[in-house]
Order: sequence, then structure tokens, then C-alpha cells
Amino acid sequence: MYTLYYSPGAASLVVHWLLIESGARHELRRLDLAAGDHKRPEYLALNPAGLVPTLLIHGEPVTEAAGLLLHLADAHPNFGLAPEPGSVERAKYYQWVLHLANTLQPAFRAWFYPQEAAGEAHAEAARTRARERIEACWDQIEAHLARRGPYLLGPSVSAADFLLTMLMRWSRNMPRPATDWPQLGALAQRMKARPSFRVLYEREGLSDWA
Repeated sequence: MYTLYYSPGAASLVVHWLLIESGARHELRRLDLAAGDHKRPEYLALNPAGLVPTLLIHGEPVTEAAGLLLHLADAHPNFGLAPEPGSVERAKYYQWVLHLANTLQPAFRAWFYPQEAAGEAHAEAARTRARERIEACWDQIEAHLARRGPYLLGPSVSAADFLLTMLMRWSRNMPRPATDWPQLGALAQRMKARPSFRVLYEREGLSDWA
């Protein structure tokens, strides 16, 4: 039994989606970030960083969306969302998950909160640089999908594609969203057509980019 602490549309979205996709028994604890629920002592006791998601696994709190994604794919192997351990495809799978988590996701942080690292005086320049980094990632992934697609690992969907789709959704209001790239747009449509995506949107009360 899992318990997911989440906020609609935040980085917890991919964990929530995989819980639905895998049919794993779980319950949800919604956090209102605007009200500061993630900074309250009772939540900080579970996640000292004060971020979402946090997933209780047999009562033990575990954090970091990409790590939880890797765990859920392994914990529910019947759904085929991760390649065989030790295989070359497994190495490529790790490559993509870590690239998305370590390169693309931090660039979104800089896009949404440019003042954090650059300060208010340099926020606009930081935001411009973040956009350049994000679009460079889209260029790279688009070229890969054109050669080796239609999914990141080729013909079969993996948990990495769920993470990619969440990040593509985050770009929906940018000057050039990910779906402007043809291969990425097609992948997004395939992922959004999954029944689990519709359930996810209903549960999180989302309507944009549906």
C-alpha cells in the first residue's frame, strides 16, 4: 500500500500517473502549495526539503520523483515499463531518466523561478537562458525520436516516456511548447490517449493540455 503526498500538476504527477498505470493500491494526500502545506512541520518530518512528491512505501517516506519512478517500474514488472536489468536497453533507460531529471527538469525550475539563482535584477536573462536549454533538449530528443522512436527506447513505452510527458506538459504555456516538435507532439498524443492519463486528470482536477 502506497500513500502519495502530491500537488496537482507538480513533479508528483508522474508518480501518481505510474501508480494508476500499474494498478498499485494507493491513497492520496493532497498538499496546497499556495497555502504552504509543504512547509508545515508534519510534512517536513517526512520530507525535510519541503518538496513534492513524497511516497510512503510500507509507511517509510521516500522522495525524488525520478527515483520513485524507477522504483515503481521495478516493483511492478508485469507492466513492462523498464527493460531487463543488466541489458543495454536498461542502460539507455537510465540514461534517459537521468537526462530528463538532471538536465531538463532543473531548466524548468530556472524558467519558472529565475530569480532563485540569478536574483531579481538578472531574472529575465536567467529565464532566457533556461528557455534556450529547454529548447536544446527538445531538439536533441526530437532527433533521437526521429531515428529511434516512436518512444525513447524505440517501439515500446517505458517509464521514461511518462517522465518526458510530464515535462512536455510543463512547457505548454512557453513561447514554443514541446508539442511544436513533430515527434514530441506525436509522443504526447500517444501518452495522453492512455486510459491512465484520463484517470490522472480527473483525480488531480486538471483540464489544461488534456
